[in-house]
Amino acid sequence: MVTEQWVVDEVAKVVGEARIEATDLHGSGDHFHVRVISEGYEGLRPLQRQRPILSHFKPFIAQNIVHALDLKCMTPEQAESSGATAFDPHAEEETEFFGVHIRRPEKE
Repeated sequence: MVTEQWVVDEVAKVVGEARIEATDLHGSGDHFHVRVISEGYEGLRPLQRQRPILSHFKPFIAQNIVHALDLKCMTPEQAESSGATAFDPHAEEETEFFGVHIRRPEKE
């Protein structure tokens, strides 16, 4: 099973100078909220911040090692003013991670 520390270590391979926090949303080792805080994100759009991390995790997602990553990539100033950022699209009841997730019907 994947651990929060493993996720932190993998993200650090991509954004080594960042402060990284990972939360296992279900305790199942496959749904993670990852908060990445870096001064290097100044002036970059959200997708520009996330793309390198998502590219790194693509093989782990394809192999079902990790099912979901909720990435919040922000500058230190944004982190100070953001408060809690975790979101769980699969939460069935209201918790601090509650979210809404719309599944598309499978194609025939």
